[in-house]
Amino acid sequence: MTENTSDSSLQDRRETVHEIIGRASIAMLTTQTSSGSLHARPLAIVTRDSEPGALYFFTGHPSEKTDELAAFPFVNVSISESKGYLSLTGSASVTRDPALIDELWNPGAEAWFEGGKTDPSVALIRVDLAAAEYWDTDKPALAKAVEFVRGLTSDHEPDMGDHGTVKL
Repeated sequence: MTENTSDSSLQDRRETVHEIIGRASIAMLTTQTSSGSLHARPLAIVTRDSEPGALYFFTGHPSEKTDELAAFPFVNVSISESKGYLSLTGSASVTRDPALIDELWNPGAEAWFEGGKTDPSVALIRVDLAAAEYWDTDKPALAKAVEFVRGLTSDHEPDMGDHGTVKL
């Protein structure tokens, strides 16, 4: 990939990242354990239009993952959806801000907390995004499969779509 640093290119790459996030509903949040190993778990993505550089995830607190975040706040968020993939890096924190919980509350969160949004264990993980690597394609699954087979049976690398990195 050739890195183009023009403002329009930077904005296009950021828009691609946000489009992939917008199409996804689940992400894998990877934290570091006290022993130094990595621990990934699926969480439902929540976003705010007013904060394009942040992702939120409802969680119970205290928990193993919130303990890990308190000790090692740097995380990876991986997203896979039908037209793209993301690997996001950032710094995470935990908040129990009732106004923010109220704003972001949704039926998916309701399923996890018996006491609703006032359940004393309800918290949000906020990930302030630093950088992203993305793979984006608008090709249908069949076309991607044909490209993959083409790569296996020839000297040509498959064209699986657009790939780039961007600081957020």
